[in-house]
Amino acid sequence: QVRLVESGGGLVQAGGSLSLSCVASRRTISAYVMGWFRQAPGKEREFVARISWDDGNTRYADSVKGRFTISRDDARNTVNLQMNNLKPEDTAVYFCAASSSSTTLGHDSTSWGQGTQVTVSS
Repeated sequence: QVRLVESGGGLVQAGGSLSLSCVASRRTISAYVMGWFRQAPGKEREFVARISWDDGNTRYADSVKGRFTISRDDARNTVNLQMNNLKPEDTAVYFCAASSSSTTLGHDSTSWGQGTQVTVSS
């Protein structure tokens, strides 16, 4: 298990930008895939983006492609999510996640952060 601590989020108007950060406690993070998920009220948690720590390979949900960018900071064991051109439908609690592979990310063996609220007003 990896301890994950998120920061960022908040309230922004539609078209604005926010940045989320997630610090991972474990030093051997290079073996992990890290990502972001979100859960809106009354909806199931959904995948947003992921990045492989070893080669930097990224993947995005169709709904955020071209607007969100996931990146990593090796020196700080941090994964970031830059969110631009935000829309009201992006409103959700955003969760950082880590797992040993992209296949298992989001499933039983995933470590989760506590979540951070993002609210986009119209």
